[in-house]
Amino acid sequence: MQLLKDRICKDGKVKAGNVLKVDSFLNHQIDINLYQEIGKEFKSRFSDCDITKILTIEASGIGIACITAQYFNVPVVFAKKSRTLNISNDVYSSRVHSFTHNNENDIIVSKEFLLPEDKILIIDDFLANGCSVEGLAHIVSLAGASLVGVGIVIEKGFQDGGDNLRKKGMRIESLARIKSMSEDKGFTFYP
Repeated sequence: MQLLKDRICKDGKVKAGNVLKVDSFLNHQIDINLYQEIGKEFKSRFSDCDITKILTIEASGIGIACITAQYFNVPVVFAKKSRTLNISNDVYSSRVHSFTHNNENDIIVSKEFLLPEDKILIIDDFLANGCSVEGLAHIVSLAGASLVGVGIVIEKGFQDGGDNLRKKGMRIESLARIKSMSEDKGFTFYP
């Protein structure tokens, strides 16, 4: 998606430890017009799928998933990183390592929102090591639902997460797949 790649080149900032800051338009301050184009692109790429729900993880994936869900006319379910008083104990759970935060989280989804007949599209903002997608896919499996695909806004293609997930047979559609990035040389992308 050229619009997204251009925006990454213009406003993305590379930090130590292969961290890409895109918080001026993607995950702190949100460019809603860009989100709309992202949603349209995911609809185009997954138009061949019969999707009944979109699944994401809090917090950065929620906005992107919601905009995308409008184009599919389906609900969004998001995995929570902490249990709250209004969630019963009847949940699916998976343990996930966060690359950005360098910590472990138990993510949970109430069983009432994922059913065996559901056809799930996972949406997330970043794919680095693949742990979030694996955790969400595990929850889909626990529910007996079908995972039809994974939509990623930005994939760090120089890390092994995407390749490992593809080897497991997952359909991954990344809108911008970064081949390399550095503070002084900028960004290169896979075609």
